[in-house]
Amino acid sequence: MEMDFERCYRAVDSRDQRFDGWFYTGVTSTGIYCRPSCPATTPKRQNVRFFPSAAAAQGAGLRACRRCRPDAAPGSPEWDVRADVVGRAMRLIADGVVDRDGVPGLAARVGYTERHLHRMLRAEMGAGPLALARAQRAQTARILIETTDLGMAEVAFAAGFGSVRQFNDTIREVYASAPSDLRTARGRPEVATGAGTITLRLAYRPPLHAQALLDFLAVRALPGVDEVRDGTYHRGLRLPHGSGQVALTPADGYVAATLRLADVRDLAPAVARCRRLLDLDADPTAVDATLAADPALAPVVAAEPGVRLPRSVDGFEMAVRAIVGQQVSVTSARTTLTRLLLAARPPLPPPEGPGGGFLSAEEVLGVPDSGLGMPVRRRETIRGLARAVVDGTVDLEPGGDREESVRQLLALPGIGPWTANYLAMRALGDPDVLLDTDLAVRRGAAALGLPDTTLAAHAQRWRPWRSYATIRLWRAA
Repeated sequence: MEMDFERCYRAVDSRDQRFDGWFYTGVTSTGIYCRPSCPATTPKRQNVRFFPSAAAAQGAGLRACRRCRPDAAPGSPEWDVRADVVGRAMRLIADGVVDRDGVPGLAARVGYTERHLHRMLRAEMGAGPLALARAQRAQTARILIETTDLGMAEVAFAAGFGSVRQFNDTIREVYASAPSDLRTARGRPEVATGAGTITLRLAYRPPLHAQALLDFLAVRALPGVDEVRDGTYHRGLRLPHGSGQVALTPADGYVAATLRLADVRDLAPAVARCRRLLDLDADPTAVDATLAADPALAPVVAAEPGVRLPRSVDGFEMAVRAIVGQQVSVTSARTTLTRLLLAARPPLPPPEGPGGGFLSAEEVLGVPDSGLGMPVRRRETIRGLARAVVDGTVDLEPGGDREESVRQLLALPGIGPWTANYLAMRALGDPDVLLDTDLAVRRGAAALGLPDTTLAAHAQRWRPWRSYATIRLWRAA
């Protein structure tokens, strides 16, 4: 959003939670920055500045408010919607690319020079890639300090800092406290957790229709990969430095997350992928307002506000699921995928919980024909996709260019428009995809009295949120 002073100040004066993460409020008289909904007394106009990112506020010499925790606010929904270079870069920074590969690695992923990328991020975010990554490292460090018993040196390197001194300086600058003071200033849960286990809250903008998310994920769950049990979604994760497991439980105002990580350096990417999976950075008010303007959708939007777009933690996993699910029922697809998992990793993990995530592209390439119980052409499509992912021909990660990725997918034998668009919606996070040829979508449209033959034309009024309309049509079916 534009940094229009009057609009931002009205949001701050009304403590409007919908704007948390859209911008940050800097108060020059106190030297702190807050989220718009901070419960503190509204500052005077002459003492207020607005920033597009926490990193920009930190660059102006401000520290994070200890009361409203602005660094824990939901992320800006802009980065999920936008498919341009800045949007792609922000998603990659959240996934920890700068910490793992540096700014050169980030620039290479988005296809621009470091200098030009820095210039674009500075223009829109008020900070360059290093400053944005530094702000994320500070937040990761705070979570580790407050929720684990790791030593401070371990926290420093797990959060991505290059040295303990850099870690200490950053924490003092951002939070105006020594790391040890953060650990003692805020009470932690009394229940002891195992080594490598971290508990935290994932904020979202209300409303959130949690049951719709759990219903969607439950019918597609795979043994040893994910499951829904007692209102909690459990799944395994493949992360940059090792495997992990997460339990996600929706609650009032947040999703409780319990992460068990083989390597705590994977905390930031694990959190980013969980947020992405549950679409927690979305702006449901904006989405629902657009869809409810259509009389055909207005009743279902009113009955179920806050329906999100379930995405993915692994683009390749979603691609394999989509290909296996072509022209078969969800139940049949689950059976085939379970057979594939058994062929690659016998036996499956115990029933207490998921293992370490779905198969990698390399693992799929090693599965014999007998483990791919499907028609020959579909089997070769999956292998062709796996080879394309391994050699980098196809990019299914959050920072990928959506249009280019769809073009790459369509170039593979056996992948048509439905599969490519399904992956654009769920793997690449495109909010404006309508699967108008999908049988369940057509059934849902018929149930709501929408025109079947002219659905694509009718759906123009749902832009730019046609992916969310697709989810609602599936539910209506």
